[in-house]
Amino acid sequence: MKTRSALTGMIPLVAWLVLAPASWCLAGDGLSLKDAWEVIKQKTFVDLTHAFAPGIPHWKGFPDEKRETVYWYEPGVGTLGAGFYAQTFTHVGQWGTHVDPPAHFVKGLRTVDRIDVKEMILPLVVIDVHEAVADNPDYTVTMDDVRDWERRHGPIPEGAFVAMRTDWSRRWPDMEAMRNRDARGIAHSPGWSLEVLRYLYEERKITASGHETTDTDPGMATSRDDYSLETYILGRDHYQIELLAHLDAVPEAGALVVAAFPKPKDGSGFPARVFAILP
Repeated sequence: MKTRSALTGMIPLVAWLVLAPASWCLAGDGLSLKDAWEVIKQKTFVDLTHAFAPGIPHWKGFPDEKRETVYWYEPGVGTLGAGFYAQTFTHVGQWGTHVDPPAHFVKGLRTVDRIDVKEMILPLVVIDVHEAVADNPDYTVTMDDVRDWERRHGPIPEGAFVAMRTDWSRRWPDMEAMRNRDARGIAHSPGWSLEVLRYLYEERKITASGHETTDTDPGMATSRDDYSLETYILGRDHYQIELLAHLDAVPEAGALVVAAFPKPKDGSGFPARVFAILP
């Protein structure tokens, strides 16, 4: 039997489905996908995705979404006899809860269609800093936050998806509340720190990360067009998920995350459907 701290590489789905929250022990040999499904279908699923629509919070340089109903339910449309419902959607790839592939910032790195599906189901780690953010909206996650998580749960597993919980998503869908700008137009929103990101990606070798805010970098940095932290993640050929929701409804450790998104050829980004499966 292996302990959680000995887990390396991509943690197999089946193993993670049967982890007990306290012991993190692997199941015995011979577990089938049918067995795994019998386990997983009884678990609680938490949607970590905002529904998108025109007018939602988005990066300051992007245009709003445009949407048109091209067919309603009138009978006699085409050869179907009965009518049907169809819409067109016009929006940037970085819309709503979305994936940023490496190519979003770095020419020549992977586009959305080149992200392997094995990178879409991962052990979920939630670093909870929402109390610090409530006191200081400019808060950036620190190594003390990470060490506190590891003291309580053990080393962050290789291949994990690490999400930063700030509860900023409770401001959705109020654009101005999400931006939280002062009288000078400076945004005050939390973000990652380079020290933590380097530790997660270079030492713990995580697969991806995500957050509830519009940007990886804190608002005071993005207000001066500093996106160095997002550049760091994408530049290392990893993807991230922005504008996550409901991280307050998932545990800090023990859950799985599924980060799924369409496959536009050479895509620069796309809305994602992200959900957690609780232990």
